[in-house]
Amino acid sequence: MNKIIKIISNPKIFVFTIIWLMVLVFFGTIEQKDIGLFASQKKYFTSIILWFYNIPLPGGLLTMSILSINLFSFFLKPNSWRKNKIGILTVHAGALILLIGSAITNVFSVEGNMVIIENEKSDYMHSFYYKEFTVLNLDEYKDSIEVINFNEQLLKEEQFLSYHKLPFKIEIIDFYLNSKLEKRVDDSLSPLRGDAINLELREKYPDTEMNKNISGVTYKIISEDENINGYYIYQLEQRRPEIITINNMDYALLLRPVRTYLPFEIELLDFNKVMHPGTQIAKSFSSKVFLNENETSRRVLIEMNAPLRHKGYTLYQASYAELGDGREATVLAVVQNYGRLFPYISSIIMCIGVLLQMIIRIPGLLKND
Repeated sequence: MNKIIKIISNPKIFVFTIIWLMVLVFFGTIEQKDIGLFASQKKYFTSIILWFYNIPLPGGLLTMSILSINLFSFFLKPNSWRKNKIGILTVHAGALILLIGSAITNVFSVEGNMVIIENEKSDYMHSFYYKEFTVLNLDEYKDSIEVINFNEQLLKEEQFLSYHKLPFKIEIIDFYLNSKLEKRVDDSLSPLRGDAINLELREKYPDTEMNKNISGVTYKIISEDENINGYYIYQLEQRRPEIITINNMDYALLLRPVRTYLPFEIELLDFNKVMHPGTQIAKSFSSKVFLNENETSRRVLIEMNAPLRHKGYTLYQASYAELGDGREATVLAVVQNYGRLFPYISSIIMCIGVLLQMIIRIPGLLKND
């Protein structure tokens, strides 16, 4: 066991992993311009293996895992627990807390936005990055709608989606991260239903900004009812979902950003924007809202530099939208980051460790003088 600890606690491992992380940060930052921030993070920082052509290299997740094991193994060395090393132990503890915080952020944190029209309310946010294929049972319950969601990872060619409460299956024909609608020229699919009769989806090169990608899906309904069997399409920006009726029940099928429901509700009372003089460019904007929770409400003003923080969520004033009917909608960026405080705590602990090590070394330095 001592031999194993000696190997995994080797300072050379720490040096090599830090150097490799610097390389990943450099190339990941450079490539953001071409593939976007989200794609760069997935490729370089949250991946286990990074493929350079056909050569497997350690990704950011694997590198930081090795670094964490190396730092933790220092505490297992018998000669580490000495008074003259208390500062080094403290610095190692601070670095471990920083890595733990980054892991918590990577696994548990979510971010997205809320789009709320004036005098309306919302209790969920849309993901910036991920999509879901949703089936809504419109007739099962009188006071609510049954929602069945299929994760974006399931939207692969020839993948079948099914659920025990659904009287039909869904076969994914194509799923495009970014797509466009064109007049149909492909007659190889039959029978065609809904918008697919006149239109077809074509793949577009993904935009570097994920929120500009308009995802689309071509799918096939398989059931015992030949009147609804066939091929359908749906694009993210379509306002009306495809509705099919089977066994006297209506089902709505659509593609949408992943929803995360919040433990409270935001009601937009009024949206206000201030324009730069003589221009149509907004100088600042803010939202007067009601924060509704457990049958209680309180009025809150969310401004560009004054977010709302509640129950681990932070709501920032991000943008706005003007609707065709004259109404306005606010766009709130929502972030839930459980690891938000870890960098601050880690920095304080590491500073204390450096200070302790300097204090411990001072008597020896004075004695040498």
